Amino acid sequence: MESIWHQTAKFAPCPPLQGDLETEAAVIGGGLAGVLTAALLAEAGVSTVVLEANRTGFGQTGNTTAKVTAQHGALYRRLEAELGGPAAQGYAQAHQAAIEAYQKMIQDRRITCGWERLPAYLYSVEEENILEEECAAQQRAGLPAALTRETGLPFPVKGAVRCERQAQFHPLRLLYTLADTLSIYECTRVLEADGDTLRTDNGSVRARHMVFACHFPFVNVPGYYFMRMHQERSYVAALTGAGKLPGMYYSVDAGGLSLRSAGDLLLVGGGGHRTGENRGGGKYEALRRSAALLFPGGEIARQWSAQDCMTLDGMPYIGQFSANTPNWYVATGFGKWGMTASMVAAQLLRDQILGRENAWAELFSPQRFTPAASASGLVENGVHAVRDLTRELLAPARGAAAALPPDHGGVVELDGRKVGVYKANDGTLYAVDIRCPHLGCQLEWNPDERSWDCPCHGSRFDLRGRLLSGPAQTDLEAAVFPR
Repeated sequence: MESIWHQTAKFAPCPPLQGDLETEAAVIGGGLAGVLTAALLAEAGVSTVVLEANRTGFGQTGNTTAKVTAQHGALYRRLEAELGGPAAQGYAQAHQAAIEAYQKMIQDRRITCGWERLPAYLYSVEEENILEEECAAQQRAGLPAALTRETGLPFPVKGAVRCERQAQFHPLRLLYTLADTLSIYECTRVLEADGDTLRTDNGSVRARHMVFACHFPFVNVPGYYFMRMHQERSYVAALTGAGKLPGMYYSVDAGGLSLRSAGDLLLVGGGGHRTGENRGGGKYEALRRSAALLFPGGEIARQWSAQDCMTLDGMPYIGQFSANTPNWYVATGFGKWGMTASMVAAQLLRDQILGRENAWAELFSPQRFTPAASASGLVENGVHAVRDLTRELLAPARGAAAALPPDHGGVVELDGRKVGVYKANDGTLYAVDIRCPHLGCQLEWNPDERSWDCPCHGSRFDLRGRLLSGPAQTDLEAAVFPR
């Protein structure tokens, strides 16, 4: 189901690229990071085009909860411990500056997008210790944070960290206002990047500067982002009749919830897991149970899911794509905090393309290496990749296609071959090659989304094998078997 943002904001289709063109800068990806970057470059007088594989705003930007905050869960205590105090301070300064940059942009351009300054709360219903540590770390990083038990939530908490002057908004209304001023080519998938040329399915673009703002970079070498990131999914339910909250909320508890109001609706988020690891399903049902317990007057009006790129050390990769590609740039790995990170990326990349100094360039550089975080993250990502690659080769099918219940999918045997099969309610079988076309990992069925998801790098495909999101660039081999 589409998000409330898609339901309440519309954007006229842009034409696909037709033929070849030349430009100063080409931005790959029509989400918030790409559109903000293109808007700031255009404002600086740089001729810029945006290339979007689907529709503008139809990726993560359209599925976010749209909290514009520098309070990113219990992150600052980790940044201090692993990267040091100056890194935590720089991270906080960059994201606080992003909030103020949004406010100035919205005021200067008179954008109507529900912009609202509110406090953000990091809360727990189980323990206080982690909150005390995180509050101290946020304060040392320069955030306006303080411990409290007064949250405005309709249930008791053990404690909370309140961070003042954060914000929330309607992300697509801002995105579409900016996009109206830009040269955007939709339904134009970039298939290959070589030097100063991007080859798409509709023609080629030559550009002096190229920005990869396509969520997860599809170029494997150079950069090796597939080794340095994984993706995670999370789920959102929009409730009516639950009342309005006076802030934005994020739980540090296992299985805790993310909360914010959006007009007359309350957004309840949670159920996070590594993409491709939801065989049991039930994420939306778990949100329904939690919502019924905490907000007994609420009823679910809509539900949807989102996906986030997670880096080795918890900080985004923003800057030069690799050491060997001086005119390629990247913005990825925003974790669950893409609203502020998108503005940080847009400002940083604009400055680098214009040859300006930026105080946070070294902090977010994709070429950085942080030994402790990077080593543990590389090992974890490598274990997942090896497991899921060998599973496709060695593990047997989990049953016969005939044994699948209606409206279920699974890795089964069909006509002597191990495939992924979804059985529709009318008995029709939709069979797909179970190998991800990105790097060959075995896909897994996500029953909550009725999709085939890659546990290695997060590519997703619908029940017929059509590509939903990358880094894969092609559909799955698929066949329909009649009942």
